[in-house]
Amino acid sequence: MPLPLYIGLMSGTSLDGIDGVLSSSNRALQAAFVAFPDTLRAELLALQSPRENEIHREALAANQLTTLYAACVQQLLEHAGITADRVSAIGAHGQTIRHRPELGYTRQIINPALLAELTGIDVISDFRHRDIAAGGQGAPLVPAFHQSVFGSATQTRVVANIGGISNISVLRPDGKVTGYDTGPGNMLMDGWIHAQRSQRYDDGGQWAASGVILPDLLAGLMSEPYLGLPAPKSTGRDLFNTAWLMRHLQHFASAAPADVQATLTTFTARTLAHAIQRDAPDAEAVYVCGGGAMNTYLIRLLQEQLACPVFDTDVLGVSPQHVEALAFAWLAERFCERSPGNLPSVTGARGQRVLGALYPA
Repeated sequence: MPLPLYIGLMSGTSLDGIDGVLSSSNRALQAAFVAFPDTLRAELLALQSPRENEIHREALAANQLTTLYAACVQQLLEHAGITADRVSAIGAHGQTIRHRPELGYTRQIINPALLAELTGIDVISDFRHRDIAAGGQGAPLVPAFHQSVFGSATQTRVVANIGGISNISVLRPDGKVTGYDTGPGNMLMDGWIHAQRSQRYDDGGQWAASGVILPDLLAGLMSEPYLGLPAPKSTGRDLFNTAWLMRHLQHFASAAPADVQATLTTFTARTLAHAIQRDAPDAEAVYVCGGGAMNTYLIRLLQEQLACPVFDTDVLGVSPQHVEALAFAWLAERFCERSPGNLPSVTGARGQRVLGALYPA
C-alpha cells in the first residue's frame, strides 16, 4: 500500500510568494513556488494595518491568494504525475496579517473552502487559534516539526528559521524543545531595499556587504523591549514594520542607504546570535532554513558571532526553502491522525492540542 501523501503550502511574512511541497514521511517529493503579483503583495502589506473597508478588501485578497494556492497545488500534482485523489490533505496556513495573541487572536487570510473546491483535496487550515485558545502564543509552530525531523539523541542543535521574522528551535538530546520568535528576519532588509532600489530582496546580501554598519543605529534597534522579553513570545509586522523602522531612522537622514542595509542585516544576525547564546550556549551546531539561508552576508555575520558552526538544513537532508512548507504538511498529517501539533514548552499553551480545522473536498 503506498504511503500517504500530503501537500504543505506556506506564504510567510516576507510576502514574496507561496512555497509548496508534496511530501511523504516528512520528505519533499516535489516542490513548487508561485510568486505574488505586485498588486497582491501591495494589498497584503496594506492589510497589515487598519485601512478603510478592510473587511471587504481582506475577503477579496483571500480569494485571490487562494487561487494562487490552488495553482501551486496544480503544479505539484503535474510535476509528480499524480491526481488529486492520491493526496490525503493540504496543510494551508494562510497569510498572516495580524498577530495579537496577548489579545486572544491571530488573523491569517485564506479561503480554505474555496481551496478545497478548486483542488478536490481535503484542506486543513487555521492551525494557530487552538493553541491561542489554550493560552498559547499560536507561534512559532515549526519547532515541533523541527524536533521530529532534525532532533538528535547525542547533541544540542539549534534550527534558525529566517523568514520575514526569525525564530529558533532549541532541540536537546533529552527531547526537550524550546523556541520563540527572536525578532526580524528578512522583513526590514527586504522593505528597505524595495523602498530604495525597487528590488524584492538583497541577493546574497551584496548591497548590505557594500555598506558600513552604523553603531548608533544598531544600538537603537537593539534597544527594542521585545528583544529582552522572556519566552514564550512571538511577533510580526504588528511590531517590526515600516513605521517602527522610520522612528529609528529619524536621526539618520543623511546615512547612506547601503549603510542602513548593512546595519539592518547586522541587526537580524545579532538578535539571532544573542538568543542562541542566551538559550542554547551548549549548542553544537546551528542549522539555518528559510529565505535568509540564501543571504551569504547575513550567514557570515551570524557565524562570526557564534562559537559553534553554522550550516543550512541541506546537510540534514532538507532544502532550506522547503522546511516551512513541509512543516505545514506535517501539521496536516498530525490533524488527520488527531495527534497534537503544538509544543507547550514553546508556545506557552496549557497543554498539547490538535491544531487545525477540516474543509472536506
